[in-house]
Amino acid sequence: MTDHTSPEKNAVPEQNAVPEQNAVPEQDAAPERQAASGRTTPGQSGQRLRVVGVSGSLHSPSKTTALVRAIIDALGERVPVEVHLIELSAVGHGFSGALRRDQLPAELEEELVRIEAADVLVVASPVYRASFTGLFKHLFDFVGQYALVGKPVLVAATGGSDRHALIIEHQFRPLFGFFQALTLPLGVYASDSDFTDYEIVSPEVTERISLAIDRGLPLIRRLQPVSDYVTEW
Repeated sequence: MTDHTSPEKNAVPEQNAVPEQNAVPEQDAAPERQAASGRTTPGQSGQRLRVVGVSGSLHSPSKTTALVRAIIDALGERVPVEVHLIELSAVGHGFSGALRRDQLPAELEEELVRIEAADVLVVASPVYRASFTGLFKHLFDFVGQYALVGKPVLVAATGGSDRHALIIEHQFRPLFGFFQALTLPLGVYASDSDFTDYEIVSPEVTERISLAIDRGLPLIRRLQPVSDYVTEW
């Protein structure tokens, strides 16, 4: 008796392979690119902000340095921070005779690298001849032209009276605008009368510091690392 059973019906059906569903999804390459560039996403969960303060004062103790410390302390009360403070009164002598970056001593090269690798800069100078100190400008003359692109910078200054307060708008912002840095919305200015024994005693200055942090922090948290392919123009 002839078996008329179709061989196709008796065959074991092939398994329906769905490699796309079973494959391990590719990991986002952004962290690798980010790690390769040495940049972090400021304010991301669990990430300490690398904050570098720069005081352009040529004296120690200094009201300007006290102001920088107060701003960094206020920032540290809101987010975890890793702080490094550069005082030109301590390291400024190392610039003597240096006309190019490769002529600087190793310790100053390390300070420049810290500035360039920071997540946030807090910079300040006393008013000197209607501007920041020459040594403050000399320091940033050695910073890479594109090393601060998109970097948040909170600017501050001290002076003998409130008449010098516009230094923030007319000197600091143009300097960091050249670097294509992100100067935060509010700067902080303090006059001599706002200090006692190199400590801030003015409630107005303390309030201004708090407001500057409040206005700047959303921008710091939102900022993404700048692409390595940023156009150099």
